[in-house]
Amino acid sequence: MPPVQPIRPAATVILVREIAEPGFEIFMLRRTSKAAFAGGMYVFPGGRVDHDDHLHKYDAYRTGPSDLQEPQLTALGNEWRGFYIASLRESFEEAGLLLAYTEDGSLLNYNDPDLANRFDSYREPLHDNKLSLAEICATEKLKLALDRVHYYNRFVTPLGRPRRFDTRFFVAEAPAGQAGYHDDIETVDSIWISPVEALARNKAKEFDLMNVTRMQLEKLAEFTSAGDLLDASARNQEFPVHRPRIPTDLPRSKK
Repeated sequence: MPPVQPIRPAATVILVREIAEPGFEIFMLRRTSKAAFAGGMYVFPGGRVDHDDHLHKYDAYRTGPSDLQEPQLTALGNEWRGFYIASLRESFEEAGLLLAYTEDGSLLNYNDPDLANRFDSYREPLHDNKLSLAEICATEKLKLALDRVHYYNRFVTPLGRPRRFDTRFFVAEAPAGQAGYHDDIETVDSIWISPVEALARNKAKEFDLMNVTRMQLEKLAEFTSAGDLLDASARNQEFPVHRPRIPTDLPRSKK
């Protein structure tokens, strides 16, 4: 019997923004080809849930979840805090996008170049576990905007893959005044793209996607605007759990 691969809890966030023409765009990153998992693929910001993400110290640095999000908390279970915090941490670490409120209650933006450079300097030590998201919040007097991040669905990597994740996907509107940019460590390119265009480019074999990412994009493409998607995500009452399987009855090649 082959060894059973451990399943790692993970969180991923689909960041969306409205565009001038009808439709919306999502933020995607291209993982380095050297990555052990999803090398060379375009993905949403996300990663493993760390122990630190679960700690109650984050209660002092968050706004929300709101009463409207109660069904999301129920679906996530007792570890809901860790998944929300991980989704925001990974969004900032990998994409530089941080959903947080400043002291005056407005959403953080990088309109000030000095502020933008300061926050960019936090990303590498955060990635290297030399700095925590809580410490950044304390230094900058921020409250993480959990009320703007909505649990969407869950995917479990099938048995047989070299790495397995139990991933909770979230949806959030990208903060205005933050453009997003790959970290040049785990990711080597970044793009704002519509779900329809991402699927078309994938079909043309010029935009590599994992099956789970393609499946998410197919559902996202059913929405006509970011507002519709965000409203549906905020009011959602059902959170499907997808457990795809690797086909075991593929035809054998002829010798």
